[in-house]
Amino acid sequence: MDKTLRVVEQIRRGEVRAAARLIRELDDGVPAARETLKHLYRHSGRAHIVGLTGSPGGGKSTLTDRLIRYLRQEGKTVGVIAVDPTSPFSGGAILGDRIRMQRHATDDGVFIRSLATRGHFGGLSASARAVITVLDAMGKDYILVETVGVGQDEVEIAATAYTTILVTVPGWGDDIQALKAGILEVADILVVNKADREGASRTYQELLQMLELRVPQGKMAWRPPVLLTQAKDNEGIEELLAAVRQHEAYLQGDASAFQAARVAKVRQEFLELLKEGVFRHLVEQLEADGRLAAIIQEILARRTDPYSASELLILELLGPVSQGAPRES
Repeated sequence: MDKTLRVVEQIRRGEVRAAARLIRELDDGVPAARETLKHLYRHSGRAHIVGLTGSPGGGKSTLTDRLIRYLRQEGKTVGVIAVDPTSPFSGGAILGDRIRMQRHATDDGVFIRSLATRGHFGGLSASARAVITVLDAMGKDYILVETVGVGQDEVEIAATAYTTILVTVPGWGDDIQALKAGILEVADILVVNKADREGASRTYQELLQMLELRVPQGKMAWRPPVLLTQAKDNEGIEELLAAVRQHEAYLQGDASAFQAARVAKVRQEFLELLKEGVFRHLVEQLEADGRLAAIIQEILARRTDPYSASELLILELLGPVSQGAPRES
């Protein structure tokens, strides 16, 4: 059997060592790993992907740890991708909560992978989507993706996960302001974690009010619930998992909503791969023919600027944006 197909079959059988080796090679950019991923893709699409996002220190890792435990008690298999804001050179330090998550490392039904952001600022690392495909093809029932942080531009997880959990904590006024600026749009479930802190009730009420302002009552098929949790004390986790299940059932019962989620996921993945491939190919080409060095010298000499230079190069390589062929009268 061809080596690629052999690896595909090993991963489909749930062999952890084969999956770990492929994920490491994908993260390192090994070309053969990309070929294996192409074969695996057709065997993915069955897992329910849950994204957890929110500012650092909100307790996302502890929530993830608790969700793993409850899902395993129900006999569900779980894949976990934890995206760390770490150095791709040193590997960085795994946060304390990630260490506690390792209590599941000896469980054959759980696969946990920590990934460095590698300079990617959208909340997901460049290789995270590939790892999702591997874990999906591996047969995991649920894939939990914990992202670096949250901000107005860090909403990629909403286009990758089927259910997005937005985690905040009491007393973070800046977080609530950020939500008002638009990040609320990504959430299917809102969680006020560390609910034993002062101000939890106020944060809870503010989120409810913001949801009411966002969409008038009765105009929204799925209304995101707001939940209070204390992850470290294991409080509110059953309610959170129930909300995840309710959203999953909602998607399964609403063909148009589920199709919209699938389209968003595939579109995001395709465009990211396209952007990555085009950029890499273009830089290699510009470096090979010396144009990149020449353009940089022109910018340094102030004979042009980076904005004009990049626009002219795009126009030269791709031409003007087509407005489509004129319609026949």
